[in-house]
Amino acid sequence: MPRRTATMLASTLMLIALLCAGVFIKVPYSEMSPGPTVNTLGEHGGEPVLQISGRKTYPTTGNLNMTTVRVTSADYTMNLAEAVYGWLAHDDVVVPHETLYPDGKTEEQSSQENAEEFSQSQESAKVAALKALDIPVATRVVVSTVRKNGPAQGTLHAGDVIRAVDGTPVTNPTDVVELVTAHKPGQKVEFTIVPAKEAAEAEKARKEPKRTTKVTATTEKGDKGQAVVGIEAGTDHTFPFTIDIKLADVGGPSAGLMFALGIVDKLTKDDLTGGKFVAGTGTITDEGKVGPIGGISMKTVGARDKGAEYFLTPKDNCATAAKDVPDGLTLVKVDTIDDAMKSLEDIREGRTGKLPKCTTS
Repeated sequence: MPRRTATMLASTLMLIALLCAGVFIKVPYSEMSPGPTVNTLGEHGGEPVLQISGRKTYPTTGNLNMTTVRVTSADYTMNLAEAVYGWLAHDDVVVPHETLYPDGKTEEQSSQENAEEFSQSQESAKVAALKALDIPVATRVVVSTVRKNGPAQGTLHAGDVIRAVDGTPVTNPTDVVELVTAHKPGQKVEFTIVPAKEAAEAEKARKEPKRTTKVTATTEKGDKGQAVVGIEAGTDHTFPFTIDIKLADVGGPSAGLMFALGIVDKLTKDDLTGGKFVAGTGTITDEGKVGPIGGISMKTVGARDKGAEYFLTPKDNCATAAKDVPDGLTLVKVDTIDDAMKSLEDIREGRTGKLPKCTTS
């Protein structure tokens, strides 16, 4: 066999071997890529994303798109060839598997956590939107979870409204923590509550429950030696009208800002976008504070691919996002829902020179 032919054959066989190795060698990595983007002012799956009843709403134009990141599932094992391709691809990011699924979380556990975060983000978006419009929202402290086999099991239940601890009124979850941990393990704590069923009935009737009852739980020693009763306190709200967010197959808290803005737009005469295509992301608190999210570069790509001209970017994500901005997309820095509303006004009125734009520093 001629030397040249032998060399070509050996090179071909080596290439085939490398390709096979790339396919069969598994690596502990996962991939993130741009996911779907949905207009919160529009429809998804044949029905409006935001549905408001019991309050006058107004027509909207333009887009206020929430954005997502698509990730490989927890039980998917990436091969070397896929990892190399992902590293070379501009719009995809390959990260260690534990970055997306820490502590060995299963797909089911991750999905449940994302669903809970998504539900909470919807609640906070409603509260933040109504507060921005000076519409009163009744807030109460509730039992969010009760630990199985904990001291409070059978005494307190998820959904119970906590009015006081040892006779001291509570106005937020931290009050409950402070009052419980003020005890020593083994001491009793008295909770003044509205049982979950009665609280739910009152909320349905849009009334404040009047009857309370007192229950007692004995504390035990927590992980840090503090007194605990095995519950987690949270907040719940009574809204003066109905706001439903209809969006399936989405998880996590990062759509909070865009949901809140969509609600504001539907409840006000002013057209927030002026017909412009605006997208964005960011968590949001009940007070309207915007928080950072993951996968910002993939969200900007996904938004621009759909036609977005402006992207509302959490302040703490700005430096990262500004390092690789898709052509034709303006990154607008926001820290609160008020910031976002002011920027939308500037966009609507054509005052784009006044926008607080993201920079790399």
